[in-house]
Amino acid sequence: MKRYLPLFAIAAICAAFPVAAQEAKTYPAPSEIVAVARADEWVTIAPSDLLVMDLAPDSKGNPRRVVIQLMPAPFSQGWVGNIRKLAAAHWWDGTSINRVQDNYVVQWGDATEKKALPQGLATMGATDYVTPDWLAKDWIFARADGRPDAYAAAHGFYIGWPLAQGREGLWPVHCYGMVGVGRNLSPDTGTGAELYTVIGHAPRHLDRNIAVVGRVIEGIEQLSSLPRGTGALGFYEKENERVPILSARLGNEAKDVPVFEHLSTDSASFAAYADARANRRDPFFNVPAGGADICNIPVPIRRKAK
Repeated sequence: MKRYLPLFAIAAICAAFPVAAQEAKTYPAPSEIVAVARADEWVTIAPSDLLVMDLAPDSKGNPRRVVIQLMPAPFSQGWVGNIRKLAAAHWWDGTSINRVQDNYVVQWGDATEKKALPQGLATMGATDYVTPDWLAKDWIFARADGRPDAYAAAHGFYIGWPLAQGREGLWPVHCYGMVGVGRNLSPDTGTGAELYTVIGHAPRHLDRNIAVVGRVIEGIEQLSSLPRGTGALGFYEKENERVPILSARLGNEAKDVPVFEHLSTDSASFAAYADARANRRDPFFNVPAGGADICNIPVPIRRKAK
């Protein structure tokens, strides 16, 4: 059964976490809990669910690669379908990173806005930002940790992704590293050709206003470390400031792509990890916070051991 895991349930699930793992130290750090998670608690990410973007080498000639995991069904699938078509058409080859706004986003696409799009891209409406409850029959509506989310009635995790929930349904949230679709003013919702990723404090005010289509799972430093744009909203003002995109391919079509996996958000280890993120009791901390923002519990993702 597919389940939505609200954060208030995590403490109860923690009781199932192996006592030996809890007693290795009085209170293990989140990273220590992840390190001893069982192999069967990790979920392999299909290569076809990755978008692999290779940038031009840096000033020292080092290669730069960014790996994005695409949103699973039923969320944002119109845009994700377009992204798959754009990747198949090699549309991003020769485009560039055009905008780097401090504590906000890095954006990429066609700076000229004149490059023809592939045929057959879908057009979505604003209602597609939210997944209605009838597509989520088994999900639980509840406040996380007994506290309201500042931007939603509830938040939690589902099949490895952070979500928020309200009367109209569920939606993916803008946490650090999440990837969204650039657009013009409504009713435009964007095609997926113009993308951005969050490199600062989670801009949750964008939730339900822009489509979230994935998250950067490797190489975020290739984007977050770029020079900030000096133009309005952080756009680069000169062509030579833009970072060329050499190629963008789905993971099953790109070369030398490792296998990635995420810690199952239904697992006992994730429950213990999330509790530890919300209540730091390891030696450095004197006062546990007693709660955590959804974006302060990033889902652990790693390369799968060979």
